[in-house]
Amino acid sequence: MNPRLTKSQQRALCSQLGHVKLQLLYKASIHGFTGAAFHQQCDNKGPTVSVGYNASGFVFGGYTKSKVLETPWRTIVWESERRNELMDSIKLYKPAHSSVSQARILLIGPVGAGKSSFFNSINSVFRGHVTSQAIAGSSGTSLTTQFRTYSVKAGRDGKTLPIILCDSMGLESTGAGLDVDDISSILKGHIPDTYQFNPSASLHPEAHGYRKSPELKDKIHCVVYVINASKVSIMPAKLEEKLAAVRTMVNLMGIPQLVLLTKVDEACPLVAEDLRNIYKSQYIRDKVQEVGARLGVPLSCVVPVKNYCEELELDLNCDILLLSAVIQMLRFVDNYFDDLSDRFRNLETKE
Repeated sequence: MNPRLTKSQQRALCSQLGHVKLQLLYKASIHGFTGAAFHQQCDNKGPTVSVGYNASGFVFGGYTKSKVLETPWRTIVWESERRNELMDSIKLYKPAHSSVSQARILLIGPVGAGKSSFFNSINSVFRGHVTSQAIAGSSGTSLTTQFRTYSVKAGRDGKTLPIILCDSMGLESTGAGLDVDDISSILKGHIPDTYQFNPSASLHPEAHGYRKSPELKDKIHCVVYVINASKVSIMPAKLEEKLAAVRTMVNLMGIPQLVLLTKVDEACPLVAEDLRNIYKSQYIRDKVQEVGARLGVPLSCVVPVKNYCEELELDLNCDILLLSAVIQMLRFVDNYFDDLSDRFRNLETKE
């Protein structure tokens, strides 16, 4: 918000903008008093609001809406039959290793990004109504203080599906938050369900419940970074460094990685208006490209979704996005087991 505006002017502008979250793109005193500088900072950035003033004290401004692409940058079918197909594919999924009955997927991300909400949303889709099993909210510090492993269940009978979503403490950028050494223990299968995190000290091998000899079914088969689409551009440097350290460690372990871009409806008014605009939104595409560049992953590894947060009833379009994300995760799990089999085969050949 421009500091030269009076408080009443600022309040009036805010009332017009509603609850939209603003991010500073251009300030003349910082980026330069030229049209070229303005366009360099503001072009193709999605919906923008411009506020200016002159020497006479007049305040003026304008706004632009999100750019709608003529051709979607990803193809998706928004039909109930497609939702049923995706649900059936997940129900019938079998990990490509006889000793593993459920794919274990670890959700990692900063506080409030939507890790717990993602599990709740997936569980809601298969239960047939909105549920809230995992603790979720918008606190400034992590509401998840334990390592939790959640099995997704379908229908009223609660049939367990072949997927486990592992929820971790938030990756806070400074001071508190999940310890990187604890992430290593989680990936290797040492940490048991309901383990209480201690941000000041990592898990000790002599701790109660520590698995000294974890099996393949206890290890993580895919890592998913959960990132708020509205906060990609303002990601703290410390958090970015922490994510980079985690990514390096995960790469060394040969575990596939995917990025879940959440809260897309809050980031783009076009998507808030109609979720089916998600792959027609230039702004969301830009955010996918930006988070891919920041985390060092290909665009094909970034999947935008909307979690159930304030809704009381399920929505077809929201379900399809969520289920499509799970399908992508299971494909990555298959890649993990394929790579594992190739490594074993190579070892046998050498022997």
